[in-house]
Amino acid sequence: MTIKIGILGYGNLGRGVECAIKHNPDMELAAVFTRRDPEDVHILTENVPVYPAAEAIDRKDDIDVLILCGGSATDLPKQTPEYAKYFNVVDSFDTHARIPEHFEAVDKAAGESGHTGLISAGWDPGMFSLSRMYANAVLPGGHDYTFWGRGVSQGHSDAIRRIDGVKDARQYTIPVESALEAVRSGSDPELTTRQKHTRECFVVAEEGADLARIEKEIVTMPNYFADYDTTVHFISQEELNRDHRGIPHGGFVIRTGKTGWNDENSHVIEYSLKLDSNPEFTASVIVAYARAVYRLNQEGQKGCKTVFDIAPAYLSPESGEELRKYLL
Repeated sequence: MTIKIGILGYGNLGRGVECAIKHNPDMELAAVFTRRDPEDVHILTENVPVYPAAEAIDRKDDIDVLILCGGSATDLPKQTPEYAKYFNVVDSFDTHARIPEHFEAVDKAAGESGHTGLISAGWDPGMFSLSRMYANAVLPGGHDYTFWGRGVSQGHSDAIRRIDGVKDARQYTIPVESALEAVRSGSDPELTTRQKHTRECFVVAEEGADLARIEKEIVTMPNYFADYDTTVHFISQEELNRDHRGIPHGGFVIRTGKTGWNDENSHVIEYSLKLDSNPEFTASVIVAYARAVYRLNQEGQKGCKTVFDIAPAYLSPESGEELRKYLL
């Protein structure tokens, strides 16, 4: 059976989801919903309608899973619980500190409506989360380290763009190389958040905007920049378009630990990603989890899930027999 996918929000992530659907033969794009004028939104898939976001609920019977492509700062905390009342949903909520409360809100809405929701799908949270969990289970006496970058954070860039007076922005997360080397050596260093990463922001301000206020709002923003050494550069739109067009990212999850009766043997587990396109890779993860959400709902499971709750076989279009034969 073909899984019918709806996309809410057609920015970088929404376009990435559309591309990912193309590469999954058991799925089809049923509709795109946008807060912009639908006449101004030109999608890549032929013969698929674009509707105003306000009409999404009216189309609920045409969609098996609705993928929410808004930002974590202000969109998803409201959208995901609301749409979980009417759809099976998947989002990429990535404000780590607020995941528990977001989970509770979506779990309540989806559980009451009989739908299945999955939050925080992507690469971190998402694939990196799984790596941390597996490594913790294998080396229970170890230490965890996660490094992001160098790359553009969509969520952090979006948070900057929400500041009054900001026209456009890109934010780069940059690992501190000396900290990364210390972890890989197996020395188990104690590192603060500030010691592991720096953040670099390139901001296009509205004409006449108070640059000092904007910079202060950025560097003091809780959950995003307050715990990091953050540098803010104000540049022109032309410079941003020329020098910061791509959206690369990546990073490393490392766990160190020991085994043996007297902890005589040391081990380092490392999982890494190098991504040309942050949103397209994130979208590819989301689409795989949309398949899992559909299958779980067909089995009668409801409420909110995370990547920890999904058996790997639910992500794949292949049968159990094929997975055991070729991948196990």
